[in-house]
Amino acid sequence: MSDSPASDSPVEGPVDQSRRTWVAITCGAGAIGGVAAAVPFVSTFMPSERAKAAGAAVEADISALKPGEKMTVEWRGKPVWIIRRTKEQLETLRKTESQVADPKSLRNPAELTPAYARNEYRSIKPEFMVAVGICSHLGCSPVDKLTPGAQPSLPDDWQGGFLCPCHGSTFDLAGRVFKNKPAPDNLEVPPHKYLSDTTLLIGEDNKA
Repeated sequence: MSDSPASDSPVEGPVDQSRRTWVAITCGAGAIGGVAAAVPFVSTFMPSERAKAAGAAVEADISALKPGEKMTVEWRGKPVWIIRRTKEQLETLRKTESQVADPKSLRNPAELTPAYARNEYRSIKPEFMVAVGICSHLGCSPVDKLTPGAQPSLPDDWQGGFLCPCHGSTFDLAGRVFKNKPAPDNLEVPPHKYLSDTTLLIGEDNKA
C-alpha cells in the first residue's frame, strides 16, 4: 500500500474537442442571430418606398444641367421635369402669351400653380422650369418638342414646348396649355424650393 497522500484535484484527461467545437458553434450562431434581429429594427428608421410614394420630398441636383437641357425626377410616382431654359426660350413666352388659354395661371391655382409661380415664367427662378410631366386631359405624358419651327402636328409658328400625342394638346415652355385644346389646364407646378443654387427640393416649399 502506498504512503503517498491522495490528490484532491481531479485528474486532467484529454480535452473534449468535439464539446468545445459545439460550444463555439452555438455561441457564434447566437451572435449571428442577434445581428439578424437587429437589421429589421434598424431598417425601421429608413423611409419606405410607400412613404416616398405618399409624398416624401425629393432632392434634385441641377448643378450639371446646362442651358437648354432637361432632367426628370420622380415625385409621388409622377415625372417632374426640370428644364434650364435659355434666354431665347424665355423670350418665346411673351410670344405665346396671347395663344395660351390661361396665361396668368389663374385656373385651379391651389392645385396647379403655387403663388410663387404665378408669373409669366411659372417658376421661382426664370431660367428653371419645374413642372409635372402629365397632361391635364387624361393623364398622358407629353413629349418634348423644344425645337421651334414647323413640325408634324404643330403649327408653322411653333415656338417650342410640348405635345401630348394622345389627343394633340400642346403646351409652351412654361407648361401653359394652348387655346382650343382638349387639356383644360396648364401643367402642374409642384411645391418646390431651392436648398442652394444647385439643389432643388421637390415636394416641399417655404409654406410647409
